[in-house]
Amino acid sequence: MNITMKDRVAVVTGGSKGIGLAVARRFAESGAKVAIVARGADGLAAARASLAKEGFEVKDYVCDVSRASDISATHQKIAADLGGIDVLVNNAGTSRAMAFETVSDEIWQEDLDLKLFAAIRFSRLVWAGMKARKWGRIVNVLNIGAKAPAAKSTPTSVSRAAGMALTKAMANEGAEHNILVNAMLVGLIVSDQWVKRHAATAPDSDFDEFTHNLAKAVPMGRMGTAEEFANLACFLASEQGSYITGTAINVDGGRSPVV
Repeated sequence: MNITMKDRVAVVTGGSKGIGLAVARRFAESGAKVAIVARGADGLAAARASLAKEGFEVKDYVCDVSRASDISATHQKIAADLGGIDVLVNNAGTSRAMAFETVSDEIWQEDLDLKLFAAIRFSRLVWAGMKARKWGRIVNVLNIGAKAPAAKSTPTSVSRAAGMALTKAMANEGAEHNILVNAMLVGLIVSDQWVKRHAATAPDSDFDEFTHNLAKAVPMGRMGTAEEFANLACFLASEQGSYITGTAINVDGGRSPVV
């Protein structure tokens, strides 16, 4: 199957590393005009340079998506540089899991701003243009805790569960305008976060051994790759994903107790 995103304008938040960078690469391979968004200028520059070495040109934008003003300004810059946004991947966010009684109001608000309100605000800005063009794709990157929250998984699991409800509500409103909205739920995927955790907790061990041990509970027996995640994101964002909306797809090698 020839997955095509030719000349589509695609924005990937959290696009400088890991899953976001892999998604940006896959979109560029499929012909999209790609904008990557992240908080760190150095990380964005490194990502842009890395993709350039592979023959892909992307635009990068420094933006703290937990701030409404940053999102608004960045949206305007991207639209001026590339045109109306056809595809939005709300990927920004980090794992923040702790016991419920230890989560302060400040932590709750920070997590919701970064993971839920960022998706709300960016999606709202691109919505009118997608509606006018009768074409749009929005992918909300969540995690499997959205469906099956574990103990000591707050605030992330709650923010992500809200993101899943947001996905379905937007999908039901967008469908008549050909705006397709889906969620992808991350399981154990090798990413920058796991590289950092390995360095912090088991620096003397082999990284492959580290990930293998983490994946013992995964039926497929291994962690997934960012590229595998990106393949599905690209399909959902492409012309070929034209009848899929309102779904929350687990990308976890069968690890989840529910579907």
